[in-house]
Amino acid sequence: MSQSLKVVIAPDSFKGSLSADRVAAALADGWHSARPGDEVVRLPVADGGEGTLDVFAAAVPGARRHSVAVTGPDGRPVDAEWLALPDGAAVVELASGSGLPLLGARRDPLGAHTVGLGQLLAAALDDQATRQIIVTLGGSASTDGGTGALAALGARFLDAAGASLPPGGGPLRGLASVDLIGLRPPPPGGVLCLTDVDAPLCGPRGAAAVFGPQKGAGPADVRALDDGLRRLAGLLAGDPDAPGSGAAGGTGYGLAVAWGARLVPGAATVAEHAGLPAALADADLVITGEGRYDATSLTGKVVGGVLNLAAARAAGPVPVLLVAGQLGCPPPDTVRGAVALAILAGGVRAAIAEPERWLTVAGADLASAATSTVLARDPMAR
Repeated sequence: MSQSLKVVIAPDSFKGSLSADRVAAALADGWHSARPGDEVVRLPVADGGEGTLDVFAAAVPGARRHSVAVTGPDGRPVDAEWLALPDGAAVVELASGSGLPLLGARRDPLGAHTVGLGQLLAAALDDQATRQIIVTLGGSASTDGGTGALAALGARFLDAAGASLPPGGGPLRGLASVDLIGLRPPPPGGVLCLTDVDAPLCGPRGAAAVFGPQKGAGPADVRALDDGLRRLAGLLAGDPDAPGSGAAGGTGYGLAVAWGARLVPGAATVAEHAGLPAALADADLVITGEGRYDATSLTGKVVGGVLNLAAARAAGPVPVLLVAGQLGCPPPDTVRGAVALAILAGGVRAAIAEPERWLTVAGADLASAATSTVLARDPMAR
């Protein structure tokens, strides 16, 4: 057996298949099967999308979950959670109460809303121990500029007759005025919004144009949603072009301008809480991954964040390995090895049917190649 290695496994969730924790566990099992003498550290991470609350819960001792019944993105009740951290921070995951998976096949691009997020925020505010709120903005079902959440916190969005608009991005086309007098104040320590995109609010790179189609929006819907967001920006002012304003269907913009939230990169913030920089300090290599690696993976996502941390280590760069369900484009040269589960399994459908099986195979394959290929200069592609 060659010299033992310290291996840090820091993947994102494989959305629709496995949580980040289960991804890390399967890769670790595979690695240990081939190299049982290595030290393997599992540190699942996230970028602000689905599963971020679970990563905080696993990383922070003493974190407490609170369950709340809220109004889902289509108006039906759903059970959601927020997380209380011992330092007085509350983690609220948008996807828990207002996420796209809650709709199933029933996409409603014009009517879906963030009311459930606002109800979760209100529940966190009601806890006397809450000094700061961390909002994770990925995975939204709506393009309402965060108006549903703000309305649940006491704001009013009115039409020309002074009546409250129904929730959703579509009705914002009729927005005539905004009343923030009744809006609950943020907690004393303020609000951080973790974003996994740097999109502006409006325009060809904005919330409606880029992410609306993923939520069921056709071309006419995209135009209507973008018009509504422009009306909102015309009334709330602020900076709709600030990076991350378009996150979660414009919720980043709404919370930043109306509630004073700060928009920060989600991957870096979660990695810090999870202890990833410290774990990499003496690591021999790090494995990261996600369901589909593509050109967006290096722009605010987990994989890009891990690559940045690995490259910036004071003792010198940490070799990086990548595991993805699918490889949509070649990884950068800084990745020493890349494995696609779809190739290992003989197809995308087979990989999705048994993700843990193929992640275990991937972990074993990478471990078998650890000394000859993983630590070499040239990346491997499977």
